[in-house]
Parts: sequence; C-alpha cells; structure tokens
Amino acid sequence: MSLDLQDLSGTFSTADIILCLLLSFALSTLVGYVYRGTHKNVSYSQSFVQTLVIVGMIVAVILLVVGSNLARAFSLVGALSVVRFRNAVKETRDVGFIFLVMGLGMACGARFYTLAVLGGVVICAVVLVMNRFHMFRLDVQRQVVKAQMPAGEDLTADIEDVLAAHTSEFELVSTETVRGGALTESFYTVRLRKGHKPGQLVGALQERTRGQRVAVLTGYDQTDL
Repeated sequence: MSLDLQDLSGTFSTADIILCLLLSFALSTLVGYVYRGTHKNVSYSQSFVQTLVIVGMIVAVILLVVGSNLARAFSLVGALSVVRFRNAVKETRDVGFIFLVMGLGMACGARFYTLAVLGGVVICAVVLVMNRFHMFRLDVQRQVVKAQMPAGEDLTADIEDVLAAHTSEFELVSTETVRGGALTESFYTVRLRKGHKPGQLVGALQERTRGQRVAVLTGYDQTDL
C-alpha cells in the first residue's frame, strides 16, 4: 500500500495560486474600504467587512478547486448545502457587496484577471459616484409614531385628530396588543408640518392616550429599528 502524496492541482501553477489569492485579497479589500466609506447607518460592523474580504478569497480558492470539473462542482454544491446561515442582513445594500466580492472571487478563481480588475474598479467607482451625488435620494423626511393606549378604550379617533393637526399626512401601519393584552400599540408613518417639532407631537398625543408611552422616530429610513 503506497502512502505517496499526489499533487492533483495540475491545471494551475503555484504562481497562479499566489496571483489569484493576492488579487482576490486586493479587490475584496478595495470593496471593503468602499463599503466603509459609503456606509451611513448605525449598524456598521468591522467583522462584516472582514468577512467580505475572507469570502472573496474563499470563493477564489473554491473556483480553483472546481476548475472545469463538473463532478467537483456537484460535490461542492452537496457539501455546501449542509451549511445554514441564520444571521439576518440588516440592509439590502449589504447583499450587493456580498455578491460583488463573490463575483470578484469567482473571476479571480477562474483566472479572468482582467475582468476581475476592471469589474471591481468600475463597480466600486459606481458605488462611490452614487454615494457622492446622493443618487435616488428622496428628500421627503418621514417619521414613525408609536403610540400606546389602554386596551379597553378606542382612542384611534383622538390620536388621528392630533396627527391631522400636527402632520401634513399620516398613515396607519399596524395595530397590535402588548403587555399581555393590557395595552394597544399603533404605528403610524407621518410627515410633520413645517414648524412643528416632534416633542410637540409627543406631548399632544400623551394628553389623548392617558399618559401612555408615545415615541416619534425621525429619519427611520437611515436607522436600524
């Protein structure tokens, strides 16, 4: 019985491996810095950015392993199908960066180096341009109003009278019971009238909700709730 080890790489050299890993690292790092520079929410995670770099390099290695071998590709799919990820992505924009580093890793692993470099640089440039010029931004600022009221009383009409006086538009989003059914909690999206402050709205609502908790969340589209 022979115990000799065999190198099955064959189709690529050590130089290919080094170049693939270095290039995938460089491009994934570029994506990480672009992500950090354009991130606006409060949920920035250093570990997420480091994961982007790691994923880009891992995908490159996987593509080197698979190569053009169909059997290896199906084996890899079967092996990865047992992995379960339960972390929720807090921002849809993060998904784009995940796919970007995966695509760059695939291009490096397939040794399409020119495609990887040009694709990475152009896409990162597009992200920076969109961030710099605030493309697709909606300048209408809205707030979320959360109001609690005793469960046995229907104060919806009173609350909506206050909202009509302090906001230019409002819409009921949801109503649910909390604290074991002792309170009813309603959520509204509103747009405050010019000159009206969130504190004024909170005070007016508390007078109608028997002193129960009222919260106004401003700029919720840029905040993780």
